[in-house]
Amino acid sequence: MTTDDTDTPVDPSKLEENLAQIEALSQRLVSALSHQRQVAPSLQGPSPELYAKAASAYWQEMMSNPSKIFEQQVSYWGKTLKHYIDSQQQLAHGKLQPPADESGTDPRFSSPLWQSNPYFNYIKQQYLFSSQAIGNAVQGLEGMEPDDKKRLEYFSKQIVDLMAPTNFLATNPEALERAVETDGQSLVDGLENLVKDLEDHQGDFVVNLADKKAFQVGGNIGTTEGEVVYRNRMFELIQYAPATDEQYKTPLIIFPPWINKFYILDLKPQNSLIKWITEQGYTLFVVSWVNPDAGYADVGMEDYIEEGYLTALDQVKEITGEKKVNVIGYCIAGTTLALTLSLLKQRGDKSVKSATFFTTLTDFSDRGEVGVFLTDDFVDGIEAEVTEKGYLDSFYMSRTFSFLRSNDLIYRPAIRSYMMGESPPAFDLLFWNGDSTNLPARMSVEYLRHLCQNDELARGEIELCGTRLALADVEVPVCAIACETDHIAAWKSSYRGVQQMGSADKTFILSESGHIAGIVNPPSKKKYGHYTNEDMQAAPEAWQEAATFNEGSWWPRWEEWLRPRSGKKVPARQPGDSTHPSLAKAPGTYVVEIK
Repeated sequence: MTTDDTDTPVDPSKLEENLAQIEALSQRLVSALSHQRQVAPSLQGPSPELYAKAASAYWQEMMSNPSKIFEQQVSYWGKTLKHYIDSQQQLAHGKLQPPADESGTDPRFSSPLWQSNPYFNYIKQQYLFSSQAIGNAVQGLEGMEPDDKKRLEYFSKQIVDLMAPTNFLATNPEALERAVETDGQSLVDGLENLVKDLEDHQGDFVVNLADKKAFQVGGNIGTTEGEVVYRNRMFELIQYAPATDEQYKTPLIIFPPWINKFYILDLKPQNSLIKWITEQGYTLFVVSWVNPDAGYADVGMEDYIEEGYLTALDQVKEITGEKKVNVIGYCIAGTTLALTLSLLKQRGDKSVKSATFFTTLTDFSDRGEVGVFLTDDFVDGIEAEVTEKGYLDSFYMSRTFSFLRSNDLIYRPAIRSYMMGESPPAFDLLFWNGDSTNLPARMSVEYLRHLCQNDELARGEIELCGTRLALADVEVPVCAIACETDHIAAWKSSYRGVQQMGSADKTFILSESGHIAGIVNPPSKKKYGHYTNEDMQAAPEAWQEAATFNEGSWWPRWEEWLRPRSGKKVPARQPGDSTHPSLAKAPGTYVVEIK
């Protein structure tokens, strides 16, 4: 294939050489696939019960309202037949061009050939007709519970997205064009990329999103200067070097999520929240969680609270000589921070002066998009997996989050890498995204059952560390940052959780963008704005409607909130003290452990 204005001759010898390479790579491919892990059916997709419910609802609807089903089918048949006739008429009149295309824009079909080439345009339009028909049929289905309906919509869309013509070589004009232009070299390179990805992940199909050789944690990312000043089996405590002559008296601790590694907050210096905080004059500590293996099977939420949060608080108070600290919890670490604050209230401990929550769910009554994976069929499968292995392998969480954005995180990268033969980009955020961690068996089940499924924190029914904990116990000043398009921690649920906290001093900031980009949003980029509204009594929709939109990052606004809660200025503190010598340079040792 060639473009309209280019005639590229094919080099037979080069093509033959590439075909020979493909044969050799195919043997490596077979070998790599032989090492693929056996994944339980319960972790591959929803249980057959969901399909049975969908089939039952469909048949009931067909019996009770056949005209609705017939109308949907006639509409679909009419569109596809008309398009076929229009395409035939164009050819009959000697026009090698497609008929009118009113399918709109779709980033998957950005190549001009999808518009100009009759063959590819026909495939595209027919696919979109079918996609729309399936979507309409599922959305219009009645007689199903809302949660089941939501899951059916999600998983049917997954199948539709999987079957997009862009995902197959024979129906992807860009990939075919590249293959001809390179005498098949792009296919050789693509197969090499596929084999390498399979070999890197022991036969599992995981697309490398970023060039792994382009980054080194502690080398060119995670480079903010600091020292590990404490270590136990759960975490390393990093104290960052001062960037100012004076610092605020009250120290600040960041508790990042242990589902991923903390250096998402310290990528390059230009987008490092950690570096930026030190430049504002704060004594900053960050917890770097251990990457657990089977030896951590019995570690639960209580251990993260007692050996993690409470120990970190004690160590920071001891190092700085302060009686109070400010704290930040991000995602699951924010959820656990809320549990910890409730426990401190019950114990009469006033160590925490204020709390900030990044993209945190504490009310799980509406679990958002990720809720499709939080039903018994999947959670039962996870419980069986961790009971056998002692931990939840990072593969499962990483795959789950990728499928929430499958076109962006699976199919498009796979097309570029395997069909186009392109090397993964040197992108720090995507490098971090592929650097996931394991989860302890007991903690995984407790979090999924008690918090995600049973919503026990918001209901005030969860018991940990011998105490019943509740959101109403969170009485310290609170600032929460949520993200508008967050597919992991839906902002409306985050907002509702903050509403239930007992604090009389609550601030809520809604950032544009998603779970990561909305947080890693430095002021210098001037990229994503944020919403503010002091009225925390309104419903989420009313809150946003009445909110003020502010250009630029939320970072400075949050720092303005934190500043008056951080005390006076004192001479800058150097990391550690006589009883807390440096154990390692930041970013420490736990963050680079591979298990």
